[in-house]
Amino acid sequence: MKYRELGDSGIKVSLICLGTMTWGEQNSREDALAQMDYALERGVNFWDAAEMYPVPPCKETQGETECCIGEWFRRTNRRRDVVLATKVTGRSDRLWIRQGRETRVNRTQITEAINGSLKRLNTDYIDLYQIHWPDRRLGLWGEAGASYVHKQTEDETPILETMQTMTDLVKSGKVRCIGVSNETPWGINQYLDTSKQGCERIVSIQNSYSLLNRVYEHGLSEYSFREKIGLLAYSPLAMGSLSGKYIGGKLPSGSRKELYPNFLTRYESEQAKHCILQYTQLAESYSLHPVDMALAFVNSRPFVTSNIIGATTLDQLKQNIDSVGITISDELEVAIQTIHMRCKHPAAA
Repeated sequence: MKYRELGDSGIKVSLICLGTMTWGEQNSREDALAQMDYALERGVNFWDAAEMYPVPPCKETQGETECCIGEWFRRTNRRRDVVLATKVTGRSDRLWIRQGRETRVNRTQITEAINGSLKRLNTDYIDLYQIHWPDRRLGLWGEAGASYVHKQTEDETPILETMQTMTDLVKSGKVRCIGVSNETPWGINQYLDTSKQGCERIVSIQNSYSLLNRVYEHGLSEYSFREKIGLLAYSPLAMGSLSGKYIGGKLPSGSRKELYPNFLTRYESEQAKHCILQYTQLAESYSLHPVDMALAFVNSRPFVTSNIIGATTLDQLKQNIDSVGITISDELEVAIQTIHMRCKHPAAA
């Protein structure tokens, strides 16, 4: 396994991060325990969760993912061997978390959220506590057909209030460092400004990044380079689409697309399908599995701190972890870039 520093925290995290959002929904608790055993055995010391998980979110299962991790800690007594990340839910009026009121990232709700996560996780501290998405209203995940919809409302929780609260969690010992997720260059700039006002400095940003969505390279990657705010890349396989298993209308039994078809719509445009086919054929021409090439590409980016993979089987988990040993040659890099220039960001929303 390879390791990189989490911002300027001094914490070393594995290049592969164990994603957990299927635990408690697509995966059983016993599946989750087996994945944690195997991942740690292979040197994966970085695990990422969220109070909202599993996904798709459901009132009956919310928090079960963190409970799976908490159960593993109880059984193994190996909490100190893991760099644990979780997230506080961003602004929403459609979730039932925290007594069903509109979720916000203000002092009252962050305090409530961290205490709930700590209890479920069976631990007294979080290594990396992240804001899952902003309190301000953005067109995330393709809202209104756009990557970003700018709507300023009078009741936005100020970023300074959010960061003062997160800073107090660090001072209390409940959190070691702070990160953000689903953020923009403007947002990162605002968070950095709070560090000049006595707040903790963010060490990471967790955004979507893959061969089908390289938007991070424009603007945000420079923050990674100049400010040491590394990317924790999620959806590196575009929810399995880059494996090639859906090409030609195939629908494998038990696959995420079969179970939750609405989650993959951003990867189903004709442009996206065309790109997936090209990347799949390119990988095969280099005697690589499409999964191996897609993950190795993300692993090789200098602005990536860790690549968050998600697996539903141990075989998938093994393949994902093995990607750290694959090198993207200069020739393959040029070929990938050629496809990218013909078909930029087909799934960026």
